[in-house]
Amino acid sequence: MHEIPLLINIAVALVVAFLGGLLARRLGLPTIIGYLLAGIVIGPFTPGFVGDTETISQLAELGVIFLMFGVGLHFSLNDLWKVRAIAVPGALGQMTLATLMGLGISQVWGWTPISGIVLGLAISIASTVVLLRGLMDNGLLNTIHGQAAVGWLVLEDLATVLILVLMPTLANISNGLDWAEFGLTLLKAAAFVILVFFVGKRLIPWVLMQIAHTRSRELFILAILAITLGTAIGAAEIFGVSLALGAFVAGVVISESPLSHQVGADVFPFREAFAILFFVSIGMLVNPIYLISNIGQILILTTLIIIGKPLTTLLMGFIFPWPARTTLVIAAGLSQIGEFSFILGQAGVVLGLIDQNQYSMILAGALISIMLNPAMFRLVNPAEKYFQRHPKLWGTFDRHTPLPPPVDETIKDHVVIVGYGRVGRHIVSLLKEMKIHHLVVESDTERINELGASGIPVLFGDAANSEVLTHAGLERARALVVAGPDEDASALVVTTARDLAPELPIVARATTEEGIKRLAEFGAQDVIHPELEGGLEIVRHALMKLGFPFQEISRYTDAVRHDHYNLQIDTEEEHRMLRELINAANSIEIRWFRVPEGSPLIGQSLGQANLRTRTGASIVAILRGDQIMANPKSATVFQKGDRVGMIGDEEEIKTAESFINSSGTSNQVVGPEIYD
Repeated sequence: MHEIPLLINIAVALVVAFLGGLLARRLGLPTIIGYLLAGIVIGPFTPGFVGDTETISQLAELGVIFLMFGVGLHFSLNDLWKVRAIAVPGALGQMTLATLMGLGISQVWGWTPISGIVLGLAISIASTVVLLRGLMDNGLLNTIHGQAAVGWLVLEDLATVLILVLMPTLANISNGLDWAEFGLTLLKAAAFVILVFFVGKRLIPWVLMQIAHTRSRELFILAILAITLGTAIGAAEIFGVSLALGAFVAGVVISESPLSHQVGADVFPFREAFAILFFVSIGMLVNPIYLISNIGQILILTTLIIIGKPLTTLLMGFIFPWPARTTLVIAAGLSQIGEFSFILGQAGVVLGLIDQNQYSMILAGALISIMLNPAMFRLVNPAEKYFQRHPKLWGTFDRHTPLPPPVDETIKDHVVIVGYGRVGRHIVSLLKEMKIHHLVVESDTERINELGASGIPVLFGDAANSEVLTHAGLERARALVVAGPDEDASALVVTTARDLAPELPIVARATTEEGIKRLAEFGAQDVIHPELEGGLEIVRHALMKLGFPFQEISRYTDAVRHDHYNLQIDTEEEHRMLRELINAANSIEIRWFRVPEGSPLIGQSLGQANLRTRTGASIVAILRGDQIMANPKSATVFQKGDRVGMIGDEEEIKTAESFINSSGTSNQVVGPEIYD
């Protein structure tokens, strides 16, 4: 049998990584922990099978390329611009302070200054993957706090790209910084970026579109791989800059194409597979014996990551006028390091700036900090309450733009909406159109300014963590709508509202199935889950297409909502509603039609039209504007736009519809729930 070392190394690495990732998920940890441990298992410092470090490291380069390509593909300058006031000074300030802390502690350990700089840079950069997972698990991703954290990480990613470009210059700094070489490196990087942006921005999307027209999935994927790898290698070989910069710029250029989402979907399997090999290759460099013998230094480094970095973020929160909760969320999210720290550290090893044992310490700090990161997110609410118990401290920490004028304390018969995101915005627009008094509770200053400019009453503050709800007039309100995506915050709002106004109707938004039951237990009469609501809407439309009556469908879907979206028919209420739905399908129901322009009914009275004799169907109601006429008199004259409610069997209804629309276009109208 011929030798196949490459395939053996790939197969073993992936199998062990799969087992490690599966174990990590079983323990509730990020899969990246399992991949790193898998690398340690097959590394040269542990017994058993020893993988070829050189072979797997070369494959791991593809992981770096695809990781950076993915960052570029999802990079959004607009998103970064929205949170620039927090992300720009915050990311740059925090990276500078963390780098100085890393440098300082390395000098105590006797490292060279350049090794200390690499250590400081490595611990200054948090993992985007871990941050996104933490935000999603805590329902914070779509909040203003989560957006600020993501913008912060985007800026860190950009800084990482620049650092990787300049690291070869740092390798030759022993005789002093060669400013000519430093300038030449920046000039080459700038030339590459300009060339790709001005030429590639026009050429690459056009090429992808032409290939898409061939309707060949294989050619499209091949083109993506060729562009990604070609740009990365071209950047390194022709311009002398890093593979990472080339891959990142290729991703940014392709993100301008209308096919960028398809590109992301097609590249995803390659990115995941090679990224796993990258993490495995990192683990293979770790010497467990060295880590055990230097456990004290590792614990100090880990403390610097999970406590020192958040403290620097909190310090900047006292300096800059950021919302307190945003600062706390960012501090929790940054209390870890991950993939970009590995990339920087690996580059440092290749360039001889740090040795493998020093790199092992960075990896150990990453492992521990990633494992502890979920606990850091759970400290956000207690930390916020601690600050609030000290008014002077809270006033310094939670600084915003000037508050809007106070809401009229006599407001009544209004709807209170907590959160002015996508859902809240739609509700406010609808209530405004219907001329229903409403009041918005919001903590984001930009949205506050927008609401104020629109003349919409607003209360400034975090409804989940302040006394703001006591000023919303809940005891005089018609309803409360909790529209925010953060379930933990929503639970606090619902609980407080129920205490303040026990009889108040409350509608809340849930993002998980567990959240539906939890919010209902806390007092929300109606809990809406957008994704499950979409499924229920599909059920409703399907039943309507099958000819079931609208009123009975509505009763059935309401029963499912009341049972927390459980589509299994396992409650007495659902069984009863289903029986009524089936029975109603075979009985006479009201059908609604609009009288179109040109209809022969226009200008005739009910008696003159004599529809009962002509069609067999009977008119039981007429809806005109906002007025409904039940059992209309024979003298009632039909007008254009009237909605006519009729009963009869299927054939009679069809005949009546044909007559009503004999000079117009058929326009059947399904009646609202009030027409039984």
